Amino acid sequence: MSRPPAIKKRISSGGVVFRRLEGVIQVVLVLVRGKKTWCLPKGLIDKGEDEPTAALREVREETGLTGQILDKIGRISYWFDLRDESAKVNKTVHFFLVKYLDGSTDDHDHEVDEARWFPIDTALSRLSFKSEKEIMQKAKAMIDSISENESPDQTAP
Repeated sequence: MSRPPAIKKRISSGGVVFRRLEGVIQVVLVLVRGKKTWCLPKGLIDKGEDEPTAALREVREETGLTGQILDKIGRISYWFDLRDESAKVNKTVHFFLVKYLDGSTDDHDHEVDEARWFPIDTALSRLSFKSEKEIMQKAKAMIDSISENESPDQTAP
């Protein structure tokens, strides 16, 4: 008789990085290495890290960008299988709204094939997962509520 799969819990953190460029709101998506799915930058929270610190670290690693957290957007939860460990994983990801400060998407790490700026509406159509689209919709509403004086146009790196 086979044993039921083990259940593991993982907690991650990530961000919606945005800027205004010539009046257009842009956000960054990443193409995960070896996959064809555009998603938001995110990753596991390291021991001793809090959610916001992990979000900024993961944004830096996966996109090459630094930013400032303005607010928490929300969280998503989902299940996936770890076939090599015969385990089911319940993953929760906390997302933050991150105002772009500096850096280049060319400086992303090896975990992603590409990091790219998109106009926010294009990003919504490119995101591969419904739950991340919902996070992006919330981020868009939050960004729209920020006046251009608080988030002026930025120059492209």
